[in-house]
Amino acid sequence: MSHLDNIPSTPGKFKMEKSPYIHRLRWHSSLTKLTFWSLVFLGSILIFFFRSPSSSPLQSDPSRRSLSTYDWGGPAWEKRVRSSARVRSRNGISVLVTGAAGFVGTHVSVALKRRGDGVLGLDNFNNYYEQSLKRARQALLERTGVFVVEGDINDSALLKKLFEVVPFTHVMHLAAQAGVRYAMENPSSYVHSNIAGLVSLLEVCKSANPQPAIVWASSSSVYGLNTKVPFSEKDRTDQPASLYAATKKAGEEIAHTYNHIYGLSLTGLRFFTVYGPWGRPDMAYFFFTRDILKGKSIPIFEGADHGTVARDFTYIDDIVKGCLAALDTAEKSTGSGGKKKGPAQLRVFNLGNTSPVPVSDLVSILEKLLKVKAKRNIMRLPRNGDVQFTHANISLAQRELGYKPTTDLQMGLKKFVRWYLNYYSLGKKTAA
Repeated sequence: MSHLDNIPSTPGKFKMEKSPYIHRLRWHSSLTKLTFWSLVFLGSILIFFFRSPSSSPLQSDPSRRSLSTYDWGGPAWEKRVRSSARVRSRNGISVLVTGAAGFVGTHVSVALKRRGDGVLGLDNFNNYYEQSLKRARQALLERTGVFVVEGDINDSALLKKLFEVVPFTHVMHLAAQAGVRYAMENPSSYVHSNIAGLVSLLEVCKSANPQPAIVWASSSSVYGLNTKVPFSEKDRTDQPASLYAATKKAGEEIAHTYNHIYGLSLTGLRFFTVYGPWGRPDMAYFFFTRDILKGKSIPIFEGADHGTVARDFTYIDDIVKGCLAALDTAEKSTGSGGKKKGPAQLRVFNLGNTSPVPVSDLVSILEKLLKVKAKRNIMRLPRNGDVQFTHANISLAQRELGYKPTTDLQMGLKKFVRWYLNYYSLGKKTAA
């Protein structure tokens, strides 16, 4: 409620003679109060926007950072942006990858760069999980020739500047607030990143000339409480089980709107439990590995009536192949300067492995690879947004993208464990 709403009303029951003097007195009194409260309100706004960055509401949120802390612009910066985004193959594309220092973003950026495409990364390096891992990924990208601009997708001025410097042909939008359970602690971060951030990006893309084709990360979580398996793109997705899922579903509807109104070419990819080297520490396979090595007990969830909890674990290399295929088959957007000139492509695909594995089996594989017996703590699946079962129907992606996963969980976890031991043990780093 605004301070202006607190201005006391004039008395209504006590009647006085309506002399001109009384009217002028009331008018001046009201004007004085209005002026006072206006100054208080204005002062509050100035204090909010100009107080030190350390007390900024964005800074106090561990998953977000103040946009004012980023440093970008200038001739040297623009030169790095252009160099990173320069296409080096005959039929290459120029791609802006948001969330480039994230798990999937790093792998996709490296794959694009190695085949000769122009790649520019964008990431805000938030504190949702250990920043050191994100910085290590950034170093990997730098060695590959990918420059990661440090900035937020809600910073419209930065996004506009990037499109002024580079006429991107494609956008790979992977920036998002991830995690199902964290939404119960910090729901605003999901709205900020997954909804407002997507809109900010699409607003800039719709006005770009030429408009880029956009591939973006949705999630298998949109299937929510759906009990029909395997999950198909034709299944209902209007019963999300978590706020994270709801924001991803909202993103799909927003994508439809921008495609319909502005002619943006949009492809959504519903990822199914992605795992592998350089992964996210908040994922079960990752912290299971950490805790098994430390001798800590790990939670093994089970559904109602001791039902099995299973996931369609998909290895990162298979996901990358699907992402690149989506970029390569994306048609051009049909708008120009924010005006649609014809129908544009709108697609959504499942990217999974099609072989759900019980979480208990995942632990058994890790025990063999780590040569350590896990201390299992069997627990009832909590009401925190997690679902009991995921299983992808990938027939559409197979037909349209040529998508074909080739890595089973045994092989994928073997590669992950090898990376984990090298990164944390030999690298003298400590897993949080």
